Amino acid sequence: MSKGVLLVNLGSPDSPSVPDVRRYLNEFLMDGRVIDTPWLLRRFVVGMILIKRPAESGHAYEKIWTKDGSPLVVTSKNVRVAMQQRVSVPVELAMRYQNPSIESAVQALAGKGVDDLLLIPLFPHYAMSSYETAVVRVQEVAAQLAPKMKITVQPPYFDHPDFIAALVASAEPFLKKDYDHLLFSYHGIPERHLHKSDPTGCHCLKVENCCEVASPAHKVCYRAQCLATTREFVKLAGVPKEKYSVSFQSRLGKDPWLKPYTDYELPRLAQEGKKKMLVICPAFVSDCLETIEEIGMRGCEEFKAGTGQEFTRIPCMNEHPRWIDALVKMADTFLTGKN
Repeated sequence: MSKGVLLVNLGSPDSPSVPDVRRYLNEFLMDGRVIDTPWLLRRFVVGMILIKRPAESGHAYEKIWTKDGSPLVVTSKNVRVAMQQRVSVPVELAMRYQNPSIESAVQALAGKGVDDLLLIPLFPHYAMSSYETAVVRVQEVAAQLAPKMKITVQPPYFDHPDFIAALVASAEPFLKKDYDHLLFSYHGIPERHLHKSDPTGCHCLKVENCCEVASPAHKVCYRAQCLATTREFVKLAGVPKEKYSVSFQSRLGKDPWLKPYTDYELPRLAQEGKKKMLVICPAFVSDCLETIEEIGMRGCEEFKAGTGQEFTRIPCMNEHPRWIDALVKMADTFLTGKN
């Protein structure tokens, strides 16, 4: 069999223009694993969101857009190139939403004779609205365009030593500076997603300290995996317990999402007397709207409005050599069958 690798990230509009942002948001929000309601209700809700949100989001994208395009897409392409230079089999990149599309990537791999594929979702943690939807969509597309293609899915790597080492290495220059507090800001998800993903049906957010109590649910529990990433990071980096905390960002709608909320925590921590703030976003491997604009710009304003003085957003791993090393090791394990 001829092997290959497919990297899949979330995606981005093709430009900050309102029509392109609307097209992106429509595809993203109409995914039943993102807004998990019956289709007709989802269509109505998304239609309401699309009245104002494309212009608002387009303005935000304009703030972060580079001469080469979306930071997330540009960085992801560079990661693919860096990985391809060190891997002997074809490596392609796709976005779950918009371009480069999953269809184009699967066709390119099939055209190169690949029939044994390693799929690496660029999401370290399991969530139905990120990791799961990427995996399912690739499987659906491959079934249509390359039905004989075998797909091996890289499991979530939220606590894998190589991922943690890369994350710490990329943050190390910032951790050496003087700071009062390190906030781990993870992308949020609705609490109902945890309940839906819980294979036991009785653990997530139902058992006291559920993320600390061993359960099969942890294999697909986003919150437990985020806390595990934090735990392994601070252990390796030597961050004292009193100098860090966890929060969740980017919520949408009025339903309860994972707490505490980042936009509440930043002013609260400032009011507690934290003057020098570091924020890291480990759920994102590439900088994007949620890290650059939501945290780096708006988060900074929220912290300083609460009497905070210095605010530093630690960049994502992006193209850090240790992150490329980690991805190459995933591919090597697939190619050789050896850990």
